[in-house]
Amino acid sequence: MTWQTPETFLFEGHSIRWGSLGEGEPLVLMHGTPFWSYEWARLAPLLARGRKVYFFDMLGYGNSDRPDGDVSLGVQNRIFAALVTHWGLSRPDVVAHDFGGATALRAHLIDGVAYNSLTLIDPVAIRPWGSPLVQHVKHHEAAFAGMPGYMHEAILPAYLKSAMKRDATDGTLAPYADQWAGAEKQASFYRQIAQMDQRFTDEVQDRYGEIRCPVLILWGEDDEWIPIERGRELHAMIPGSDFISVPGAGHLMQEDAPEAIAFHLQAFLKSQGR
Repeated sequence: MTWQTPETFLFEGHSIRWGSLGEGEPLVLMHGTPFWSYEWARLAPLLARGRKVYFFDMLGYGNSDRPDGDVSLGVQNRIFAALVTHWGLSRPDVVAHDFGGATALRAHLIDGVAYNSLTLIDPVAIRPWGSPLVQHVKHHEAAFAGMPGYMHEAILPAYLKSAMKRDATDGTLAPYADQWAGAEKQASFYRQIAQMDQRFTDEVQDRYGEIRCPVLILWGEDDEWIPIERGRELHAMIPGSDFISVPGAGHLMQEDAPEAIAFHLQAFLKSQGR
């Protein structure tokens, strides 16, 4: 299928693009960085059998606006809270990856968004976080944003490949790399990295015991971006949560092991009566 986010939601003058599939109880899919909602392209149609699946591109990503301004975790939770209200959802099941995980946690604990359940896939949630690339960009954003395009186009595929355990083909990488191609999108790529700030997870990390819904944590055993030890720490911080390590999967489990996500998620939702 051709992946599309055909609908538009306006948030403080910015366009947030979203889409939905299927009918039934609501299930929201949240992507990570430097990805976009396309990471759910193989899973969303499967999950939409008997569910209404919502997905969106965060501000600064995919087809949503890419302002020369705040696209940090500090704004993403407010956008998500507003989207849930716009969709008219009450206690949806939420599945969130990477930065989507941090956004879902912040929206729940700061904005009071209620979930029926929360599935976290290799989320950004536990200090410390931030790869060596992140640290370099935070100190030299202008240099990275202004580097010749051919240099950026060499760095980007290598960076994306490191998110996967499998040997990613050019075809696998293209939908993720293409969204950052060209001078303007190159600048937006380094802008979102430069705005990564641990303080946004620090604001909620000590409150994970307050989470008010069942939680499933899935973690790739071969995640090179966020080691699985962080996942076990998170599991210990959320009373009653379930933790499952997924063999043969790196950070982008949607590409490495989509069948594992589908199996464990559907079993988890069934256990919640959904």
